[in-house]
Parts: sequence; structure tokens; C-alpha cells
Amino acid sequence: MKVGIAKIVKVGLLLMVALLSSCQKPLHDENELYILVAANISLPYWHEAQAGFAAAAHGLGVKADFAGPESYSPDDELSAFQKAVARHPSGILISPAQPDKFKDAIDAAIKDGIPVICVDSDSPASGRILFVGTDNYQAGLESGKRMAQLLHGKGNVVLITIPGQLNLDERARGVTESFQKFPQIKIFKTFDDKGDPRSANDQISALLESKNPKDKPDGIVCVEASGGPGAAEALHRINLDGKIPIVAMDDNPETLDWIKRGVISATIGQKPYTMSFYGLKLLDDLHHNAVHEFKDWQTSPVSPLPARVDTGTTVIDASNLAAYQAAMVAHPTEP
Repeated sequence: MKVGIAKIVKVGLLLMVALLSSCQKPLHDENELYILVAANISLPYWHEAQAGFAAAAHGLGVKADFAGPESYSPDDELSAFQKAVARHPSGILISPAQPDKFKDAIDAAIKDGIPVICVDSDSPASGRILFVGTDNYQAGLESGKRMAQLLHGKGNVVLITIPGQLNLDERARGVTESFQKFPQIKIFKTFDDKGDPRSANDQISALLESKNPKDKPDGIVCVEASGGPGAAEALHRINLDGKIPIVAMDDNPETLDWIKRGVISATIGQKPYTMSFYGLKLLDDLHHNAVHEFKDWQTSPVSPLPARVDTGTTVIDASNLAAYQAAMVAHPTEP
């Protein structure tokens, strides 16, 4: 009889605990939505970032969306960002193609209570909460240093970039300053490939086909992802594999393949998966006021989060390519 009563009491206690637990409000609402907005979502770089964003969302139990133009267009990216704001999400990650163009839109989102973090490329004059990504100036210094080694301190270099995009301008500044230690190296041509490898291919091809000997490049430095494969294709087409060194940017499959084939000498690998993975987690911390230094992120005198998160880079070349590829994970865009 006493045993039966003990069992009843035990079951009752378990039911009470379950009931109390069910009454506790979960940290994340099933309708919480975070949005990643990029300038050219067709690039493999942003596919990797999307995978990191989706993985973080899956781990937190929130929703994630990815938006932006399928070719480089600052205006279309701005439109995508404004549409994202109109959805009143829990937070937005944005890689602004041009910092000034996005300032007012970012400030308006912040004023509306939507936390915004810049990832990969920054808009420092805006009210964005923080920047997560590469120290782009240091990445440029590394690119220039590697090219100087390949040219033994002497030669004419072509720089492939997209002028006006802050992260790329910082990389270009790093390349230029690294060459100041080598008076016999100069950047004699700067090409804007608009994020399109075909454009880089066409411009490098025209230079190589020029009858003017002064147009002959001794090296090519690319501070954005599309330039490396485009330049490599141009060299390969006229059997100049390995004859003109290329230092590329990012670890997209085409670039790694050109390193394996001996056409691209090295590339500066970034961490887009890491950027977006931790970017979403930081947005989530802001949304839930997880850091209790201040009462609320919107009214705090300074952000409770770090002002900047440097996700780092790595140099990839023939010496470590196989190990790097073996360690990589094929990330789906949905976990």
C-alpha cells in the first residue's frame, strides 16, 4: 500500500516538473528570422558564407534567409537590404558593396530596432553594431609580400580589383604599401573586373596581346575572388602557364584548381563560413540581450559586443594545397 502511494507521489512530482518546464518561455521563438545580404550571391565565396549562416541558424533553432543580386550590383544589393529591413527580421548581416551607399539604410534599420552587423566588407561610418571578417589591409600586405618574393623584388604588376568597395580598397592599400619596400616593383595597370572572371580574362588577354612591350606584365595580383580564375584562363589560353605569377584571393574551387595546374602561384584564403556563422550568433546575442553589461543594446552608450572580429586568413599554394583540400568540408547550403 505504501509502495503504491510512493509511486503515485513520484509520478505526480514528475508531472509537476514537466508542467513547470513547459510553462517556461523558450529563448528562441520559432518565427525568429535572420537575413544575410551579399553583393553577388552567385559566387562560391557566398555559397560558403550561406552554409555557415544556415548552420548557425540550425543550431539555434531560428530561421535564416539569404538575399542579394546574382551579379555584382551595389544598387541591387541596396534594394535587397531595404527589402530585408521591411520584413522586420531579428537581425541582418550585410556585406555592403560601397560603404557610403549603405550608411543611411543601415542607420534606418538600427533606428527601427533591427540589429545590423557588417560582414566581409564594412560601412564604418554607419551605425552598424560591429564588423566581422578579414583584416583586409593585412591581407593586402600578405598578397604584396608574396608577389615580391615571386618577382625577386623587381617587375611591373597588374592589380585586379573593384574600386570603391571598402574591403578591396583596403587590400589594394596593403598591396601598394608592401611594394614600398621594393622600389623596383610598381603597379603599372589597375583593372576593374566588376566581380566577373570574364572581364578579368578579357582585360588581361588584351594586355598580353598588345604589341607594345611596355604592356607586358611581370605579375598579377588579384584582391577579389573573380580576378584570379579570369587571369589564369587568359594565361593558359596562350600557353603562359606558370610564366607570369598570379597571387589570387579566396579559396573557391576554380582558384584551387588553377594552383594545382601551376597557373596561379598562391591565393589568400579567407573564412566566409566562419564570418557568417559567428555573425549570426552575435546578432542572436544582441536580439536576446545576452551580454548584460547594459540593459539593452539599443540604449547602451557603446555596443556590448566586440567592435571588430578578425576571422583571419591563410596563404594557399602548391606546398599546402593537398592538405588544405583534404581538410575542407563540402558544405551544403542547408544543414
